[in-house]
Amino acid sequence: MAKRWRIHSHDPDRIAALARAAGVPSVVAGLLLCRGISDPRVIQQFLAPSLSALHDPNDLPGCSEAAQRLLAAVADGRRIVVYGDYDVDGMTGTALLMQCLRMLNANVGYYVPHRVDEGYGLNHEAIETLAHQKTDVLVTVDCGIGSVEEAVTASKLGVELIVTDHHEPGRQLPDAAVLVHPRLPGTHYPFGELSGSGVAFKLAWAVCQQANQAKRVSPRMRTFLLEATGLAALGTVADMVPLVDENRALVTHGLRSLKERPTLGLAALMRAAKIDKKGTLSSEDVGFMIGPRLNAAGRLGQAQLGVELLVTQDGKRAEELAEYLEQLNADRQTLERRILLAANKQAKNDFDPVADSALVLDARDWNPGVIGIVAGRLVEKHHRPTVLIAWDKFDMKPGIGSARSVPGFNLHDALHACREHLVSFGGHAAAAGLKIERRNLDAFRDAFREHAASAIAGPQRSAEIRIDTEAPLAAFTLQTVKQIEQLAPFGQGNPRPVVCTSGVRLAAPPRPMGAGGHHLSLQLAQHDVELRAVAFGAGDRAEELANLDGPIDVAFRPVINAFRGRQSVELHLIDWKIERGEA
Repeated sequence: MAKRWRIHSHDPDRIAALARAAGVPSVVAGLLLCRGISDPRVIQQFLAPSLSALHDPNDLPGCSEAAQRLLAAVADGRRIVVYGDYDVDGMTGTALLMQCLRMLNANVGYYVPHRVDEGYGLNHEAIETLAHQKTDVLVTVDCGIGSVEEAVTASKLGVELIVTDHHEPGRQLPDAAVLVHPRLPGTHYPFGELSGSGVAFKLAWAVCQQANQAKRVSPRMRTFLLEATGLAALGTVADMVPLVDENRALVTHGLRSLKERPTLGLAALMRAAKIDKKGTLSSEDVGFMIGPRLNAAGRLGQAQLGVELLVTQDGKRAEELAEYLEQLNADRQTLERRILLAANKQAKNDFDPVADSALVLDARDWNPGVIGIVAGRLVEKHHRPTVLIAWDKFDMKPGIGSARSVPGFNLHDALHACREHLVSFGGHAAAAGLKIERRNLDAFRDAFREHAASAIAGPQRSAEIRIDTEAPLAAFTLQTVKQIEQLAPFGQGNPRPVVCTSGVRLAAPPRPMGAGGHHLSLQLAQHDVELRAVAFGAGDRAEELANLDGPIDVAFRPVINAFRGRQSVELHLIDWKIERGEA
C-alpha cells in the first residue's frame, strides 16, 4: 500500500540559532526542532537525562501506602506473592520487586498466569490456589486495575491485594487494599506514561526509602536500585511507552546498567542472542534482540521461566534457561511465519482495501500467543486496525483475540463500543486483547468495521511516513550519524530520525538475508557515493526492487553498523517510490 511522505519544514536561521544557544551540531538542532524541543535548557536535559529527573516515588498515587503495607508484611513474616503479567514488562517488574523483597528477607514468591489457559490479569482460580497456599499479600505488576470481581474474591479469601498497574483504568476500580497507578482518577502525578515495570521500580524505591526511614538509602539498596533500572528499562522499551520525561532518564541509565551489571540470566541471554557487550547497548538491542526472547516464553505459555531467568542466582541454571528461551524464540518465529502466511491469504480473499476500514481475521489452528505479532505485521502492510482471533480447537472455550491499531485510532475505545459482542476485553489505545464467542463473530466484525469507518478519515487510511529532513547520501558521514546518535535512546515518542533523498539507483541486485530470506541487503548509489542498506521484512519485494527502471526516491534511517571493531554507516530502508509524492 502506497504511503504518504510528510517532510518536516525547516528554518535554517532558527536551526543555526538553536545550535549556537544549545551548543549542539546543526543536524542535532534541526532534529530537536522536529520533536518540538526548542528551549536550550530542555535540550541539555533531553540529551543528558539525569536520574534526578525521576519524580519522587512518594508522589506516585498509592506508592507510599503500598510500601508501608509490604514492609509491615515483611516484618510480620507474612507470605507475599508478586503476581505479574506474562509479557516482558510484567516479567521485569515482577523480577525487580522480587529482588527488592528478597533483599529484605521477605517470605516472597511469584506467580505468572498462563497466557492461553488463564489469560491476562488476575483470575479467580489463581487467587483461590494462592490463598490455599497460605498467601497473605498479593501484589500485582502490570495488571489488576480492571480486576473488579477478582478483588472481591481476594477479599473473601482474606488475601490483602495491592494493585500496581499502568493500563487504562475503567469506570469502576477494584476494591483493593491500595492501588498504585500513575493515572489514578482524581490524582495528579506529573508523568502518566510509566510502564508496568516503571511503576514496580517506583514501588521498590519507596520500599527502600521507608526501610531506611530516609530519602537517602543505604549503599546496598542504592546498588540494588541502580541495577533495577536495567530491568525497568527493559520492560519500558519492550512495552513501547513513550521514551520521554522520566521514562527517558530511566532507560538511558538502565541501558548502562544492563551493559555494566546485568543479572546472571540477562548476561546469559545476551550471550545467546550474540549481543556484543563491547559496544553501546541500545534501545533497539533491547527491543529487537532481548525483549523478543523473553516475550517468547510468555507467548508460548512459559512466562514463569522468563522470571526465573531474571532472578536466578545460579550461573548454570541461567545458561540453561537462556538456551531454552533461544529455542522458544526460534519456535515463535516459525509459528509467526506460518500464521502470517495464512492471514495474508485470508486477507487477500476477504479484505477490500478501498471499502473495508478494518481487518478481522480468524482461524482454529492459530497460536493465541503469537497472533498479536502477526496483527502488527498486517497493520504495517494494510494500515488498518487489525484483529486476529484464534479459536479453541474443540469449541469448548471462547476465542482469544489480539488487536493492533493505526495512529489516531483508539483500540480500547473501539472494543468498548463493541462490548456487547465480547466476553471480555482490555489493553491500550494501540494494542488490546479480547475474548469472544464464535456465534458473535459476524456481529463483532460488522460493529468493529463500522466504528473504524466513522473514526478514521479517508486520508488516514494510507500510512504516513514522517520525515525529519531531506539530504543527499553524501551528508551521512560517520561523524554526522554519531551526532544523530546523541538523541538516543530511540523508541516510542522519540523515534530514530527518518531522512529521504532522491535520484538513487541500485548499484547491485538486492540480496535476500536472514532466516528464510525475510530481509533484503542492498547497495544504494547516488552520484559518486555508495552505501549499504537493509530493508527489513521486505524479502517478498526483491523482484519489485530488482525490476525498478530508473532512479528512485528513498526514505531511510541512518545508523552505525559496528562489525568486528569497524564502524560504518548503514541505511535502514523504510520506503521507496519512483516519483516524489506530495510533501
